[in-house]
Amino acid sequence: MASSEPIVYINSEYLPQSQACVSVLDRGFLFGDGVYEVIPVFGGKPLRLNEHLDRLQRSMDRVSLSNPLSRDQWKEVFSLLLEKNPGADRSIYLQVTRGAAPVRDLSVEADIDPTVFVMVNDIKPVDYARLENGIEAITVDDFRWKACDIKSVSLIANVMIRLQANAKSVMDAVMVRDGLVTEGTASNIFVVQNGVISTPPKSDCLLPGITRDLVIDLARANNFVVEERDIRQSELQTADEIWLTSSTREIAPVVKLDNRPVGDGVAGEYWRKLIGIYQDYKQELRHG
Repeated sequence: MASSEPIVYINSEYLPQSQACVSVLDRGFLFGDGVYEVIPVFGGKPLRLNEHLDRLQRSMDRVSLSNPLSRDQWKEVFSLLLEKNPGADRSIYLQVTRGAAPVRDLSVEADIDPTVFVMVNDIKPVDYARLENGIEAITVDDFRWKACDIKSVSLIANVMIRLQANAKSVMDAVMVRDGLVTEGTASNIFVVQNGVISTPPKSDCLLPGITRDLVIDLARANNFVVEERDIRQSELQTADEIWLTSSTREIAPVVKLDNRPVGDGVAGEYWRKLIGIYQDYKQELRHG
């Protein structure tokens, strides 16, 4: 009989969440020295699992962290955890830190074992009627480091920027660096202008989103014009539509930016088409 308490994976063990512990000397706790992934699961099937594992490996390579599990081992952990945590749509959160060293020091001990943690969370069904109302956001200076392509557990800058948005009573912020748009606090950004869908190119200034790539692929497969290019901050003021995309948010229309309406101030025509295509894709994944 399944326990009512979530079961998590930590360092080769499957335990009730309340029994899972990490050392206070863990470098993830002391330095934010680790990486993570969030993988949506629809109908028991992870969304673009291989792409998520590819990005995990890139993040590990960037921070010189050895991958503690093979691809097949990761998949086995996910499968067992999903079995131990039954439910509808869910997401897998995994985190790997460099582990616990005997002394707090920036230098890396060669013989410490990484800490591996994985858990399963429920995904609340997207309320599309509410999503259609759109979100409000502000633009802020992107003061983060120049390695934003790493999916690092060190997210204090993103927290600070989200707090700026919340202080303005809006949901999110669009970050701008040297006059160019980068991304949201936990999402990639798309701009629609004159029938062309544009998004900033991959670089060390933004996270290469799996949902971002999926939206591009779906749009191009359905004959939309998509450009990956630099987007100037001034273009946000004249955009017909602005979207923020992520694994959990999917495609969220921004209807007001810096207290000014985006386009007509409502979810736009292109968003309506793409969100429908995205939902069809999810249904095919569930039943395919």
